[in-house]
Amino acid sequence: MKKVIDIHTHGIGGYDTKTITEAEILKIAETHGSYGVSEIILAVYPATIKAMRENMAVIKKAMEMQVGIDSFRDAGSKEIGNSRPAKVIGIHLEGPFLNPSKCGALNAMAFIKPTEKNFKELIDGFEDVVKIITIASEVEGAIVLIKRIAGMGIIASMGHSDATYTEAEAGYNAGAKGITHIFNAMRSFHHREPGISGFGLLNQDVYIEVIADPYHLHPKTLKLIFKVKNPERIIIVSDTVKKTKTLPHLETHGVTDAHGKLLGGCMSVIESAERLIEIGYDKGIINQCITENPERYLRQSQIIR
Repeated sequence: MKKVIDIHTHGIGGYDTKTITEAEILKIAETHGSYGVSEIILAVYPATIKAMRENMAVIKKAMEMQVGIDSFRDAGSKEIGNSRPAKVIGIHLEGPFLNPSKCGALNAMAFIKPTEKNFKELIDGFEDVVKIITIASEVEGAIVLIKRIAGMGIIASMGHSDATYTEAEAGYNAGAKGITHIFNAMRSFHHREPGISGFGLLNQDVYIEVIADPYHLHPKTLKLIFKVKNPERIIIVSDTVKKTKTLPHLETHGVTDAHGKLLGGCMSVIESAERLIEIGYDKGIINQCITENPERYLRQSQIIR
């Protein structure tokens, strides 16, 4: 059976990566596992470097606790029904080298300049577990840092970005391999400037994350993606957050704040895939978007050995 992989989740079921407790990370893994997800990469929110490093340290410790099913059970976790907890296979740093004008639900005050000094201070000691870093390619210094990230075997993914088509292409040429949740928190497509979203659709080699719940993308936008994009480069992600799966109404209204702003996805990648298949998308293609495609993408970070 093929592994189902979610490369972008912040949390689920009342827990997220803004924690100093390994048990909460293991709870996230349990909940994703209960939906049939095999492996997850946990996304860390932009914050101070100190806070991000604390979050990474907890995730790294939880990953160590998951080594071997016996040690995982000894850590206080257990299988749910007939499912096993999803295996935490790495960290996705969603920032802090992002564009404040496209912060989305993230804290723009935490965004910092993509300098070598800031990067080294952030990543030092976690090079083995950080697998993806989202970065805005148009921010001054980003191209140099993308080359550095790629050179370390970490995947640079462009996102939370106001990049033009040319600026996104420059990021790709510097070594970026992906685009984080295409269309969301980025420059909109315009007939005179297709922007980063246009680049993501038209470049048939760059990978794109797609949040396929009912709220992040219009049905016709999803249709456009699957009609234009190379299907081997589409990765369905959940982008779930702490509030996901905590209240029944979230399934009908999405995960939002008091002002109606989307905070994250409301479905696991399994549920998102099932939804697309139910409304008529090819089952083989959709299943590939949560199995083969993310696995191939992650080989670039040397995560799969």
